[in-house]
Amino acid sequence: MTTTIKLEGEVRNEFGKGVARRMRVAKQIPATVYAGGETPAFIKLPMKETTLALRHTNALFSLTVDGNTVMAVVKDVQRNPVKRIIEHIDFYEVKAGEKIDVEVPVFVEGEPKGAAVAFVDMQELKIRADVANLPERIVVNVDGLTDGAKVLLKDVVLPEGAELDMTDLEEPVVTVTVPEGEGEADAE
Repeated sequence: MTTTIKLEGEVRNEFGKGVARRMRVAKQIPATVYAGGETPAFIKLPMKETTLALRHTNALFSLTVDGNTVMAVVKDVQRNPVKRIIEHIDFYEVKAGEKIDVEVPVFVEGEPKGAAVAFVDMQELKIRADVANLPERIVVNVDGLTDGAKVLLKDVVLPEGAELDMTDLEEPVVTVTVPEGEGEADAE
């Protein structure tokens, strides 16, 4: 289920590297909201609240600027590689009922049998879902699987209303194997 996060921002009239630096010093993040073919809106958002909000994967943002509210999803986040602060955010405006493509991280739960270990072959899956039901994660259960077992794309359980946006459904998402050396130690 999608988390809806409310953020209030201000219109941004000044542009350039120096202006962006001053904005970040003043604890604000420059952002752009793209709206399918229309002129993009340039805004600035509060740094602390926005940074905390970006911890949610595939969250739906309710951005209020000068009394106007738009629904948007994060398209791109630019971070400073040294300081790890957010330098700029690109949002994509969405409408209720619209289906969009997102990448959703894969998590494994459960314990395979014996000395077997589950390895995630695909870190993210491309999903097409309604903006109101964007999944934050896909959980693959490996409970009781044995050495050599594979969970294929076609076997992954998706949230309601979501569909895979990938072509080869026979590709493994999770593989269960016994690491080298583990099986030999058990045999001795």
